[in-house]
Amino acid sequence: MTTTPLPPAGLTVRPAVPDDAPAVRDLLNRVDLVEIGRAETELSEVRADLEHPGTDLQRDSWLLADGDELVGYGLVRDRSGGERIDLDQYVLPQYQAGALHLFALMERRAVQRAAANGASRAVLHLLLNTRPTLDTGAIQRRGWESVRRYHVMARPVDAQADPVPAPPPGVTLRDCRREEDRRAAHRLQQETFAGDFDFRPRTFEQWWEDIDGAHLDWSLTWIAALEGVGDVAVLRTRDDRAGRGWADRLGVLPAARGRGLGGYLLRHFFGHYAALGRERVALGVDTANATGALGLYEAHGMAAEFAVDTWELVLPVPAG
Repeated sequence: MTTTPLPPAGLTVRPAVPDDAPAVRDLLNRVDLVEIGRAETELSEVRADLEHPGTDLQRDSWLLADGDELVGYGLVRDRSGGERIDLDQYVLPQYQAGALHLFALMERRAVQRAAANGASRAVLHLLLNTRPTLDTGAIQRRGWESVRRYHVMARPVDAQADPVPAPPPGVTLRDCRREEDRRAAHRLQQETFAGDFDFRPRTFEQWWEDIDGAHLDWSLTWIAALEGVGDVAVLRTRDDRAGRGWADRLGVLPAARGRGLGGYLLRHFFGHYAALGRERVALGVDTANATGALGLYEAHGMAAEFAVDTWELVLPVPAG
């Protein structure tokens, strides 16, 4: 692999390879410790990103090093097939010049990917902690702006205080160990989140790759069905984080909202993970979500641990 020319003096840049996953995980956890006071990143998450079939590591990833020490990481992800391109960027706080070098490389590549999709512009999105290691003033001067805020909500759970609840009358619950139920979960998520700020339509195959479906425990994804109506709600969770159980997506079809299904699925999440021996559970929520999700979580005893902002930059795609 060739070192990228003209990084800041003393630093080198090269593409990542799958075997770099442990070193990237360690870097991300060093960043986590600065930003939120604890390590949050699991090796499985990094491997899933580096091994995603839609990522060309040679052109879509960058490792910033100071000698043998990994100090920064960048990744461009095209999951839309259109103008929307997602960026990941992590850097140790003392390497701001290196961070801006990575931004230049990622922005250029994002425009190339949008152009390959036939888009007339590239809409770049980046998630950053509200107290990031990155100098946000520097990226604002590059044209980036914060457009959305998410909270990571958490709650302690206990097997005595949080028993697995009985379903409401007329409601049945099943997990998604069967292929047909995994496809039903995909359909429900596409429908329930269609109006969300960050929603992108995905085929089942695209969704499966994005969530690393081959490595999920599908007994921890549940579908709620309403008598006489059919499947109306879904909750996908995962038990592969060291610090807590995690809920990725909780969605209820618009026609079935107001019946307490979201609260029931949330309590099922609490009770199930308490029974597994977990002491804490968490999830992320868009604070501007129009369905009132933030209020639901707060009403069930969840509180914000930290916040993450979506930053956006819109760049033109050169003609021709």
